[in-house]
Order: sequence, then C-alpha cells, then structure tokens
Amino acid sequence: MWLFLAFLIVPLIEIALFIVVGDIIGLWATLAIVVLTAILGTWLVRAQGLAALGQLRGSLEQLEDPTEPLAHGAMILFSGALLLTPGFFTDAVGFALLSPQIRRRVFSFLRQRLNVRTVHYGPSSDFAGTSPPPDAAKDTIEGEYSEVEPATGADTRKSGWTKH
Repeated sequence: MWLFLAFLIVPLIEIALFIVVGDIIGLWATLAIVVLTAILGTWLVRAQGLAALGQLRGSLEQLEDPTEPLAHGAMILFSGALLLTPGFFTDAVGFALLSPQIRRRVFSFLRQRLNVRTVHYGPSSDFAGTSPPPDAAKDTIEGEYSEVEPATGADTRKSGWTKH
C-alpha cells in the first residue's frame, strides 16, 4: 500500500513543483536546472559510491561487520536513481541522501527496526565475538577427489568454445 501511495503522490508533487517553479523562473531555466542537477548528481554519486566501495572493501579485509558500508552504498545508489529522475522533490531527497550525516541517521533509524544477523566466515571462525552455531558441523560435507586421465584413443581436442 505504501509503495502504491508513493507512486501516486510523488509524480503529483513533481508536476505541481514544475508548474510553480516554471511559472516563477520560466520554462528554459526550469529545464536547465533539471539537467544540471542530473549532471551534478551523477558526479557526486560516482565520487561517494567509490568512497563507499572503499569502506566496504576495508571492512571486509578487516573482517568487520559490513552492514553499515553496504547500507550506505545502497542509499547512495538509491540517491543516484532519484537524482536521475527529473523533478525537484526527487532531487531534494537524492541530494539529502548524499549527505553522510543523513545516511547515518537513516541507517540508525533502520537498524532499530530491522533484525540484522551476524555473518560467520567458515565453521571455525570467531566473527564479531561470536562462535559458530552448534549445528555447523552437520552442514559440512567431506569428500575426496582424484583426477581422471582420458582413456587412450579418446578425443582429447578442446571444444570449439576455447582457444587451442
């Protein structure tokens, strides 16, 4: 229901803002602002997206909880979609999500309302101060393998899908 209301209300807000702003500053100035915010937004999203990717990579290398960098990356991606959508309201929300302070507040708001599970790297890891679940050994499958040489006289040519 909320998604339906958003798809109904947001375009109405955008149309009203286009009419009001276009009446005040004119058609061409309004269109120029829409194009310039899309260009500026794309540049900012790229820069902040690369920074968020670096933070995510750092948290994964340090075996820290990657939840916050992932959430920031998702919000930056969402802000990029909003900034590429023509309109003043979506641009305002998109630029707001590019602010790290706003993203931190949104993240803390969402963290209070969502249940986040801890990720375990392998059955013997001690990630985030917790031990693996007691039934982790039941999920382990052990096995052996050996390489089989092709039979003599068998066609050993490579398929047409690979280079010879």
